[in-house]
Amino acid sequence: MKVAVIFGGKTAERDVSLKSGALVLGALRARGVDAHAFDPAEKGLEALIAGRYERAFIALHGRFGEDGTLQGALEWLGIPYTGSGVLASALAMDKLRTKLLWHAEGLPTPPYEVLGKESNLEAVAKRLRTPLFVKPASEGSSVGMTKVRAAAGLDEAYALAVNYDPVVIAEKFIDGPELTAAILGDDVLPVIRIETPREFYDYEAKYAAGGSTHILPAALKPAQADRAMKLSLEAHRVLGCRGVSRADLRFNGDEFYMLEVNTQPGMTGTSLVPELAAHSGRSFGELVKWIVEDASCNR
Repeated sequence: MKVAVIFGGKTAERDVSLKSGALVLGALRARGVDAHAFDPAEKGLEALIAGRYERAFIALHGRFGEDGTLQGALEWLGIPYTGSGVLASALAMDKLRTKLLWHAEGLPTPPYEVLGKESNLEAVAKRLRTPLFVKPASEGSSVGMTKVRAAAGLDEAYALAVNYDPVVIAEKFIDGPELTAAILGDDVLPVIRIETPREFYDYEAKYAAGGSTHILPAALKPAQADRAMKLSLEAHRVLGCRGVSRADLRFNGDEFYMLEVNTQPGMTGTSLVPELAAHSGRSFGELVKWIVEDASCNR
């Protein structure tokens, strides 16, 4: 099959996308797939038609790649694509709508408030209690996100986040380990624990060499690991996700709290989903081949 590996783009996560896409492209070609690089920053969608691509592997991160925009265009063109569909992609990208859905379904997620220009930030800090996270509602890779330890830092954190999205969320910090689970179809891979010397698992911790340590499997009791995996799969399903996704959560010793689901997880050398797949016996080449074979339309 002829596959367009779509990566790069014009978003804040372009550099990460270039790394993911290059590795995916190489792995697919190594397994005999007729794969071609396609950067939307350099080519228009009409080039997808002219290229007669049979499938699209989406390796874009952030806006226009994992928010349903590109998925809708590919639906219109009738080109099967990897990952979640239009609605699930849009919902998962929007942290506010994600939380509203999870609350409705009874899934645990940290308390939060939506911030605006007229918000009394000091009152918000009193209600949620510091430390807390301030983040744009629709960005990935911790772009625009700040950990705030005192109410005095909220103004600056809000000013940074609103540069990326007009909707900004203040979310209570859950003190405990950060965990991630990967979902492939109906399967949940073992939970991984993330530790970093940085303030939190930010952009540098995610992608810089030595920015974090991954403990796999996570140091959880069997019942706890089972609970984390079940919650991750349910969070994925509630949003209507398909194919591969990555669920992030925190554990305070008593309960797990869902943070977000990423429908286009990174495929770089430091990314979590390839590491989880390798731990479960699936090579990077096998992983990306599975993902592209799972591509479809009308989701």
